[in-house]
Amino acid sequence: MHLYEVLRRPLITEKSTLLSERNRYVFEVAKGAAKQQIKEAVEAAFKVGVVKVNVMTVPGKMRRIGRGRVMTPSWKKAVVTLEAGQKIEFFEGV
Repeated sequence: MHLYEVLRRPLITEKSTLLSERNRYVFEVAKGAAKQQIKEAVEAAFKVGVVKVNVMTVPGKMRRIGRGRVMTPSWKKAVVTLEAGQKIEFFEGV
C-alpha cells in the first residue's frame, strides 16, 4: 500500500480537538494499514516525528434508508502521538 493511500482524512471532533492539545491527532486510515505504515505516512505527509500510534476498528451501525435497514461499513481510526514540541498545522484554527 502506498503511503498516500494510508491516511484517508483527519477526524475533527470535540474529543480529537482536546487530544490535539496534548500532541495527539486522530485520522481515519485504510482498513489494511499497519501501525508502521501509519507512522511513515504521517511523518512523510506532515514532516513531524511520531512517537506512538494507537489503532482501533470502529464497527458499522444499522441505519434506516427509507423503510429498509442497512449496515454501514466498519472503518479504522488511528490516534497518532507526536514528539514533544511538534504540531500538525493542518489542525490549527479548526
